[in-house]
Amino acid sequence: MTRHFDPSLVNDPFDDPGVYIDLVFERRALLFDLGDVARLAPRKLLRISDVFVSHRHMDHFAGFDQLLRRFLGREKMVRLYGPSGTIDAVEGKLSAYTWNLLDGYGGSPVFRITEVDPTGRQTTGEFSGRRRFLRSEGMTVQYNDGVILREAGLQVRAATLDHGVDVLAFALEERAQINVWRNKVEAMGLAVGPWLREFKEAILRGASDEVPIEVIWADGQRGAPAVLPLGQLKQEIMQVTAGRKISYVVDCAFTNANIEKIVRLAQGADILFIEAMFLHADALVAEKRRHLTARQAGTLARFASAKRLVTLHYSPRYKGQGPRLARGAQEAFLDRL
Repeated sequence: MTRHFDPSLVNDPFDDPGVYIDLVFERRALLFDLGDVARLAPRKLLRISDVFVSHRHMDHFAGFDQLLRRFLGREKMVRLYGPSGTIDAVEGKLSAYTWNLLDGYGGSPVFRITEVDPTGRQTTGEFSGRRRFLRSEGMTVQYNDGVILREAGLQVRAATLDHGVDVLAFALEERAQINVWRNKVEAMGLAVGPWLREFKEAILRGASDEVPIEVIWADGQRGAPAVLPLGQLKQEIMQVTAGRKISYVVDCAFTNANIEKIVRLAQGADILFIEAMFLHADALVAEKRRHLTARQAGTLARFASAKRLVTLHYSPRYKGQGPRLARGAQEAFLDRL
């Protein structure tokens, strides 16, 4: 299967959590959490189009300044998503600096912030360098499906978890993978060309099978129809396979409410990135701190029927014991306890 998503940890599991996802064919990337991002090369930072912040504890949000510094002087739109209060928080960071020299830069970044509350209400605000990052109020809309980013080829869904404060967990889903069989296109007498892009886009937006698709015939066949129904083309020249799904879960208590939300959000994930802050021997400490143990992380991955488990966000108290945390999670994931 073609790898449209290329995910990797930003840091060592004992350091600030974060996952960088390169959208291989789009020349851009997504970032889950915004702690220390110094290990990301400048070229990788500049690819980031969307940032998903779980919450504003320092190890999840302090990297905003690093991102801001890298984008200054560039024409760049960055969309940032986080829990309630994120717009005020970004405004506070931007207002801490003096911007009287911005006119001398060749380009200007824009930060479009969307904050999500537990009811599904999404509120936007925008900060443009051309206005010295003065706040522009956006709109507030209500969604009930948890989707915070929806594009033709992918979507990102969020769920609010409890960590003593509201924390967002995320699932990135590829809408579908459409594989066109070139040999079958040619066998029908059709030409391979730009019309296939329109064909794919019609499928991704859920068009009905009766929708006419403009086609191009090989060798300019006379008398051939200029359009064919979408349903016929779907049956003749393509196969749709489920896209990949990547989920990201950090900083949450092992409560019934959180368990239900995580399992639903991460169901069937190809990769589940999830915190494993404590060894299970310290489960009482984990409960008090409202974090997961490695065993709990693996159990959640099993409940969600995830295909692969990747743990991160280990407590510094276990420095040098990373393999124990990873092993404890994998054993629970594989039900080998």
